Amino acid sequence: MPWHADPRKPGAKHAPKEDKRFTKISPHAAAAIRLLLFTGCRLGEILRLRWADADLERGLLFLPDSKTGRKTVVLNAPAAAILAELPRLGAYVIAGDDAGKEGEKPRADLKRPWIAVRKRAKLEDVRIHDLRHTHASFGAAGGLGLPIIGKLLGHKQAATTARYAHLDNDPLRRASESIAGRIAEAMGEGSRGQDAQVVQLRTPRGRT
Repeated sequence: MPWHADPRKPGAKHAPKEDKRFTKISPHAAAAIRLLLFTGCRLGEILRLRWADADLERGLLFLPDSKTGRKTVVLNAPAAAILAELPRLGAYVIAGDDAGKEGEKPRADLKRPWIAVRKRAKLEDVRIHDLRHTHASFGAAGGLGLPIIGKLLGHKQAATTARYAHLDNDPLRRASESIAGRIAEAMGEGSRGQDAQVVQLRTPRGRT
């Protein structure tokens, strides 16, 4: 990910040439950020996700201990592709510093890579939890219903999801594929043609 030197700062003239200015983000950190967008999961759910809880053949994630208890997540095609290509370095999908060692622990956070991504995208006021809201908002913009989006996010109360959607009865998998597909298009990882548009979203500030 390229960065730009500030000419006003001391030592700027000694900065590397533009084609060599890159901030490196580990493949696992990048995968975690993408999974948050494509699945709508909470940060802790992705960081604590074990390979043993991922059923790629059935396209499901089984989360034994989410905020709302046991939870099954529909694994859409973009998210499944990330997992299929990600190196398995230990028990956890998002490998930590002690991956593969005895007493291995999940990665604690994504603060540094998220700050780097946020700065590059010029989204200084966006929290990583807002990726979950973005997932739900894309579903609402696509006309998916409150019950479906609520199930995808693991909401216990319909009122929690009410800010996002109108009632509909589309199946869960179709809803998940639709949301992830629209996000992938906005990120430049897919195409619906030249008429595709990126929807500007208002970010809810409450945590759900």
